[in-house]
Amino acid sequence: MSEPEAPPRQQVSAEPEETGSSALRSFLGLFVVPLLVVILCVAVFIGFGWIAYDKQSTTDYLNDLQSWWKPRRVQAAYELSKILVADPKALDEEPGARKEVRRLFQEAKEPEMRQYLALVLGRTHDREAVPLLVEALKDADDKTRIYVLWALGTLGDPGARSALEGALADPDPGLRKTAAFALGELGDRAAVPRLTAALDDAVADVRWNAALALARMKSDAGAPVLETMVDRRLLAQVPDITREQQDDAMISSIQALAAVGGAKYRSTFDRLAAADPSLKVRQAAIEARREVERR
Repeated sequence: MSEPEAPPRQQVSAEPEETGSSALRSFLGLFVVPLLVVILCVAVFIGFGWIAYDKQSTTDYLNDLQSWWKPRRVQAAYELSKILVADPKALDEEPGARKEVRRLFQEAKEPEMRQYLALVLGRTHDREAVPLLVEALKDADDKTRIYVLWALGTLGDPGARSALEGALADPDPGLRKTAAFALGELGDRAAVPRLTAALDDAVADVRWNAALALARMKSDAGAPVLETMVDRRLLAQVPDITREQQDDAMISSIQALAAVGGAKYRSTFDRLAAADPSLKVRQAAIEARREVERR
């Protein structure tokens, strides 16, 4: 018997594939490619715009603070705050600049604008801004109030001490810790009693900032708290603290202990320099030990 013939192969039409490819090419040609070209053009435009913006002068930024476009106003305030970090006298050559910034801060409605202008006022050490900043501590936005506290500390006017001390009793721990930090920046030793009371705060961040602020004022009242900050086992018990935050807390406390305790903490520095897992912490301990030895 002869073998049965194999069934004929079914013919597969190439038409649907060709039609699909044609539709895809049309879609790419009509929509995707032009869209990519537009995106590229916009990116180039924005890139050159920011390059030009980075070359603006202090005067340009002051003018931009009054722009009708919110992003430009906020960016100008931010750029000014950055400039003043490197050069606190950058506005001194601009007639009426401080007065204008005070006015804009007082009239600003956007939280971001008020926050960056608060930084500008603090970094220019404009003491006429103290009443405006103190009044701004009533702002409904907690983040703005934090910026204002920081500005009052940086500004350095003893007239801000009472307002900063008052913020140590705020229900928000973020505001309390910023107030403690700002009092350390202010450096007025009249704040020592209130900062000492803050060492018993229920929140670790507040206690730490109070202890560090006291050390900046050459007070050893916060030394017991500083000692807990160089103990990794205790730091690890703080809720949500990261390894980086532990390192930062330890480095700050090492420097503070060297300032107020000196040789008393030599063994602590030796231990940390030899065995701490963080290279940054070991280096801070070595430098603290050298500082103690120089004395």
